[in-house]
Order: sequence, then structure tokens, then C-alpha cells
Amino acid sequence: MFSVRCLAPLASAALLLALPAAAEEAVCAPVAKVPLERHLRQLSLDLLGRPPTMEEYKAFQAKGSVTADDVRKMMKDESFYTRMREFHRALLRSNINGSVQGNGDYRVSGTPLSFAGNNSNALRGGQSQRCDGEIAQDACKANPQDPHQDNSTPPACRDAQGVPLPVSYDYDPNFYQCRPLDVNATEPELKFADCNALKANATYGKYVNFCDNRYNGTAGKSVGYLCLPDPNKNTTNVLVPSPATGVITAWVQPGGGTGLRLDRCGFDISKDSSGKDLPLGKWRPQTGCVQREGYVTTTVQPYWSTTTEPVKVCAVEAQDRPTNPYTGESCETARFNGDRSCGCGDKMRRCEVSDVHTARVAAFNEEPLFITDSVVRNDEPYFNILTTRRSYVNGPLSEFYRQRQGVGVFSVKAPADNAVLPAVTYASTTQWSEYVRDSTHSGVLTTPAFLYRFPTQRARVNEFYEAFLCKHFAPAADASLPPPDDACNRENNLAKRCGCNYCHATIEPTGAHWGRYAERSALFLSPDQFPRLDVKCRDCALNGDTGCGGECSQYVMQAFDGDGANSLGLLKTYLYRTADEEKNIEGGPQALVRRMMETGDLERCTVKRIWNEFLGRAMTAEEQRLYLQTLSQDFAKNNHSLKGLIEQVVMSDAYRRID
Repeated sequence: MFSVRCLAPLASAALLLALPAAAEEAVCAPVAKVPLERHLRQLSLDLLGRPPTMEEYKAFQAKGSVTADDVRKMMKDESFYTRMREFHRALLRSNINGSVQGNGDYRVSGTPLSFAGNNSNALRGGQSQRCDGEIAQDACKANPQDPHQDNSTPPACRDAQGVPLPVSYDYDPNFYQCRPLDVNATEPELKFADCNALKANATYGKYVNFCDNRYNGTAGKSVGYLCLPDPNKNTTNVLVPSPATGVITAWVQPGGGTGLRLDRCGFDISKDSSGKDLPLGKWRPQTGCVQREGYVTTTVQPYWSTTTEPVKVCAVEAQDRPTNPYTGESCETARFNGDRSCGCGDKMRRCEVSDVHTARVAAFNEEPLFITDSVVRNDEPYFNILTTRRSYVNGPLSEFYRQRQGVGVFSVKAPADNAVLPAVTYASTTQWSEYVRDSTHSGVLTTPAFLYRFPTQRARVNEFYEAFLCKHFAPAADASLPPPDDACNRENNLAKRCGCNYCHATIEPTGAHWGRYAERSALFLSPDQFPRLDVKCRDCALNGDTGCGGECSQYVMQAFDGDGANSLGLLKTYLYRTADEEKNIEGGPQALVRRMMETGDLERCTVKRIWNEFLGRAMTAEEQRLYLQTLSQDFAKNNHSLKGLIEQVVMSDAYRRID
């Protein structure tokens, strides 16, 4: 099956008729086209992701051809939109599974629900230590864990502001070797039925303060353990008892030396390592001790729960304070899980479980694809995917934004006020609702999936150039570097540094369009909260203060070059910026898209992408000469209709020919 195909197939018929016969023979050649059945199979696989049915084969065989109307009908099928979602998933690399790790420090688990990560060091004195699940916090004096010891009853269950205090304690195995008491033990200091029997012994009663009742899973009951400084560790095997005779209350350095000291455990968490009182609102577990608060029972279910049963929650995690009641520090930042006055908030909104993190990440991954799907489905101008404020939320995202969840894992500003955000219940993972984001947003370019997947301004520029302009950053073939001792090599501004400037002279000003979005997060740095210059952060840096607060992490706090302190307190994104680049910061990604629309690069790149997607290969140089400009111009004239572009590509001779 052959037909005559001109190398300039999109030229006008008038031009062809004007050519002399010899010239026509020079530019036209017979092209072998695939049979109808194969053409139909190609179209069905490419547009719908499946081969044709037998009924479809028969219908088209009877018809004798595939027309543009047939292609348009295929592009109304739901399978086509699924196909386009996968195209955009690959184009945008919309997968942040490896970019946002499920941080166990903000995750609760078990019964009672409790933190189990590194933060339990600050809260309880040991990593992965939970609260006491046997003692109700507000009945802490009813059933002391170690009644054989002096001062075994907590002096208070909560402090003056209601912050939970320890109700029991254990000796930390990082410092102590704890062995169970057993009348059949071979070691004489362990041959006791319980801690009371040890206390009554004239020889070993001196260890009573270090006899620790704890639950033994094998025995199925509480068992006494004798905990003495670990003889196998260099830090503890040198310690000696204090006092030297009588009941021991501490283990100290020999000869009164300075260094590690282990006092008997108790309930006090108000002292620093030297024994001095801490400021109000600060707490520190005692060295060598795991000091546990109790639990509370609540009928308020965590937001992820599917039951109505009462829930046991550790008393620290069960709290819901906006700030530390003593210091005023916010509980709505990532610091909340190390502050025993904060808690997980109402319905545990600040915390998560493993399934919650998985559901959130999956939702973030899908959000850009709902944006692209809406543009393609409605046949809107294609580059709306880069500029529209329209977006979508399902249950996990709606709850995340509306309830300000996940503050420790995700640094994301809600894209709209709660009055605008659709209210979708957390369990509704497949129900997606449309809404309009605020004016700071720009299509897929400001979604958390994009910002986390490409965590720096430079990475965001690189993805934009590769995906939408089909350009890559590389130095010119004739690029050269100056001698190693040239001052240009020490230039901090990469847009000017010799060698680096080949790429960064473009990357840096373009990256400024994402300047109001923090790096390694999806947090929008609003000008009212993050001004160009923050005097507080500048003064803090000038004073050499390292505890300048979380917001100052976005500012220049150290002078790197000759201007010395002039840049201190400057929002990092403004460093080394020209006046035009500062306009890019305020214009955001939308301004970048508008500028690129004027160059024609967006159209040309989209044509190349669609060609590659449906022909399974890149355009050859000859095909670029013959097709690229015409397809790009038609794409622009056709209101940037992606469906229209796809139709032109799959109806072209190039798509049907046998190579």
C-alpha cells in the first residue's frame, strides 16, 4: 500500500502545482503506509492504552479508514484521560515518596498512643520510650510503681499549668545493667523474691533505691529488677556508691572526681545537668532515668480512626496547646514534639501514624495530575497547567490543610483559607473536590509535589527547562576556566563565578521566580511574615546568637564575602539579586510562564514531547525541518489545544508510515 508523500507535506497545494515535473519528482517519494488494521491498533494503544476490540476492528474494516472524527471520539474516552495522566506523571516526575520521609519522631503508635522516636529522649529520658500504660495520669498517687522505695509517690500529677509530670520511672539500660530478682539465681544479690525482700536484707538492702519494679512479659506480671551501673561500659564501670556505707543514693566518680554522676531516679525533671533549676517551661529528664508520665482515656477519636471506642493516649501526646504556657513558644511548628507542654493537638492533628503518611504522600503525588487532567479534559489552553489556580483535594489533603496537620513532617502553607477549601472527610481518599487556590499559586509549579520533588530553586529551574522547554544546562563546547589563582574562582555569586556562570547566569535569575517558596519545603514565604530584610534576625546574627528562632533560618545569618555584615538579616533568596531578578521573585512562576510564552519555546517543546510520546522516538532533524514549525504554529493558533496537537500528530504521514 503506497501513496505519494511530499517531503514538505504541509505545504500548500498551490505551491506543489507550481513546481515543474522534474522538481516534483525530486521532492516527492512514495511512502509505505501501515495497513488500516495496524493503524487502528497503533491509535488504540497510543490513545487508549489497549488494543482494539474485535468489534472495533470489524467496524473500521467496513468503514475503510480512520478519520479525524474517529480520533476525536477516542479522545473523549476515559481511557484516553488515564493515558494522559500517566504521560504527565512521567513528565512531572510526580513522586515525592523518596523526598519526604515518614519521620518516626512525629508518629504515634501502640497502646496507649505514644511517640516512639528520638523525641522521647527529651520527653522521657530514653529513645523510643513510651509512657506508663498502667498508671492513669490523674490518679498517679493511687498505685505507686515502687512502694519499697522512699519518696515512691509522685508529689504531683501535673504542674501549675496542667503539664503532665512523671508518674513512674525506670533505670536506663544505657547506663545500668538491670537483672531480674529470682530466688533461684546464682548471684547472691539477686536471690530475692521481690524488692521488699531485698530491702529487708542486711547485706543487700543498701541497693533498695535501685530495685526497680517493671513488667516482665515472660512472667506475665511485675518483677523486681536490680539495676546497678553497667560493669561493661567504660563510662559506668568506674563509678562508686555514695554514701560509701548505708543505703546508696547515687553513683559517683572515685575520689570525688568530676564527670558522670548517677543519682537515684525520682520524679523531678526541673534540673539541668549540673543540678541547677531550669527556667519555667523547660524540662529535662534525669540522667540515667526513664521518667514516664501516665495515660489518659478519651472518647475523642484521632482523625484517622474508624472506630468509636475510647482511646488510651499518653498524657503528653494527649494535650492540645497552641503555645508553651510558660515561654510562649509555638506548638504549631516542628518543635512541638520535644516540648512536653504541647501534645498532638485536637484529634491528634499534629501527629500521624504510618498509614497517614502514606495516604498524604499519595495524595500530594496525585494533585498535579488532577490539575493537568482538568485542563486536558476541558480542552483548555494547555499551558494552563502551569498557571491555573484551580486545584483539588481529597480527604487526607483537605484534613491536612484545614486542620493544620503534619506540622513536623510537611512544611506547607494551606493554599487557601478554610472557607474556600472543600471539607472532605479524612477517609475519603478517592473523592477529589475542586477549589481555587490563592493568588500566589501557579499551576503544577507550586504544588507540594513539585516543590518537594525539586527541593531547591536550581532544581526547579532545571525541571522547568527540561520538561517544558526541552533544554538542558551544559557549558558551551568552547568553555574554559581561568587559572586556579584567579579571583574569579572565589566569587560567591555563581552567576558570575568563572566556569559556573555558563549555566548559572540563566539558572540564578530564573530560580528567583520560586524565591518566595522555601527550599526543601513547600512553604510560601509571605512578605508580611518574611520581609526582604528582618531586623530581628540581623541583630541576632550580629550578636552571634545561635538561637534566633525558626524564621531566621530563611535569612542570611553569616557573612560569606566582602560586604561583611551588609547581607545579614537579608532573606536568602534576595542575596546577590539584581533589580530585575527581584522583580522575578515578586512575579513568581506565573511571570516566568508568561515570559516563556513570548519565545515560542513552550510550543516547540510540547510538539516534541507529543511526537516522542506517540511515535516512540524523538523527531529527526529532517522531521523537525518539515513539521516542527508548522505544528507549533498550528498549536498556538488552535488555542494551545493538546487534543488538537495530538490529532495532528497521529493523523500525519509520519505516524502512519512504515520505517
